[in-house]
Amino acid sequence: MQDPKTYYNQQFNARAAVPDHAHIFTRWKRDSAHVRRTHACLADIGYGVEAGERLDLFPSRRRDAPLLVFIHGGWWRSLDKSDFSFVAPAFLDVGFNVALTNYTLAPAASLEAIVRQQLKALAWLWRNAESYDIDRNRIVVAGHSAGAHLTAMMLAARWPEYAEDLPVDLVKGGVLLSGVYDLEPLTHADHVNVDLQLKTEHIGPLSPAFMPKASAAPVVTAVGGLESEEFHRQNALIAANWKADLLADVALPERNHMTICDALATKGDALFEAVKGMIDGL
Repeated sequence: MQDPKTYYNQQFNARAAVPDHAHIFTRWKRDSAHVRRTHACLADIGYGVEAGERLDLFPSRRRDAPLLVFIHGGWWRSLDKSDFSFVAPAFLDVGFNVALTNYTLAPAASLEAIVRQQLKALAWLWRNAESYDIDRNRIVVAGHSAGAHLTAMMLAARWPEYAEDLPVDLVKGGVLLSGVYDLEPLTHADHVNVDLQLKTEHIGPLSPAFMPKASAAPVVTAVGGLESEEFHRQNALIAANWKADLLADVALPERNHMTICDALATKGDALFEAVKGMIDGL
C-alpha cells in the first residue's frame, strides 16, 4: 500500500487533477461579476461582526419564496462567495432566493470557528427571513468541497442547543457536492493540513460522516465521475450514513471537482433538476 501521506496528498489535490482549473476559476469570476451587474444583489450583508462574516443575497421576484444558501469550497482557506455568484441565476429564474455565505479563511480561523460562523449565518438568515421576504420554513443549504462539509455540519447541528429560539429543522434540505465528511485522511494531507492543523481530537467532532442528522431533511449528494477515488469514498460514506433521508445521489460521469459547480448552476442538468425538485417538494 502507498504511504498515507503520498496517497492522500495526491487524492486531495483537486487542482492538479484538473489541468484547466485556472481557466475555470477565471471563467467563474467573469461570469459571477456579470451576474452581480445584471441581477439585484444585496452584497456583503453582515451576519456578524468579523470581517469574514458576510453574505450576499440575491432576492427572488416572488414573495415568500424559498431560500437556497450556497457555501463555497477552497479547503476552508481560499476563494470567496463572490466567485460563485454564477450559481444564482438558474435558481432565481425558477423563483428561489439565493444567498452565498463567507467565512474567515484558515489559518486565520480554525475549522471549529468556521463551523460556528456558518451556524451564525444560518441562524441570522432564519431570524431575518421576514425582513427579506423569505419563507424561513423552506431554507435549503448547498455546499461544494469544503462547503459540502460545512453544509453537512449544518444538517447535523442541534439548533435549539445553539439558540433556544431556533427550530430543530431549521435546514429543510441539504445538497452535498464533492465533500469531505471523514476528516481523518486530511491529517495525512500536508498541503491542506499545514493551514488546518487538524489533530486526532478534532476528527470526531468535525466529521459528519459519523454523526446523525438533526432532522429528517432530505439530502442530495453528488460527486463528479472524473474525481479521485477518495472523493468517491467520502460521498459514499455520507450517503450511507444518511441513507434514510437520501433523496438522490446524482451521477455526473463527465464532471470533475470544479465543473460539478457548473452542473448545479445549469438548468436542465440532472443535478440542478434534482435540487429544484427537492425544493419544490418542501
